[in-house]
Amino acid sequence: MDNRFRKPTYFIDIFLQPGDFYFGDRESRIRTLLGSCVAITMWHPRLHIGGMCHYLLPMCHDSHHRAEPDGRYADDAMMLFMRELKKTGTWPGDYEVKIFGGGNQFPNHAKGRVMSVPDKNIHFGLNTLTHHGFTIKAQHVGGNGYRNVIFDVWSGEVWIKHVNNQVMGAAI
Repeated sequence: MDNRFRKPTYFIDIFLQPGDFYFGDRESRIRTLLGSCVAITMWHPRLHIGGMCHYLLPMCHDSHHRAEPDGRYADDAMMLFMRELKKTGTWPGDYEVKIFGGGNQFPNHAKGRVMSVPDKNIHFGLNTLTHHGFTIKAQHVGGNGYRNVIFDVWSGEVWIKHVNNQVMGAAI
């Protein structure tokens, strides 16, 4: 195996809370836990840099202009990624992009005609990535339950544990 892809002796382990964003080098592991939220990972295979966002909603509908992007919203999380690309002199086509999450946390509730929050998060994330020129290499979105996501920046590998929370009938 190429040494560039081996686990470093020392690395920082970052846990993203909802709304967090992190972009780092090959000595980083980024983790998060997703329900209806969505995480996007971006990895540069030549430079071994990359990041992850964990957003809650597609966009903020507050009419007040924010001074800084807010990672709770997909449109702002994308702005944070684009800042990092500018800092590193890289382009969207340079990255392997993966998207995860958007799980339905209440599968037993009737689904109406209105698009659910998880569906909106997924739809917006996929569209904004395409709009900015990224190609999505992998996705694990939708369904029921939550996902534990671990992204090793040194290798670009993303590990997923998906737990379906569909409640089965139980005898009491």
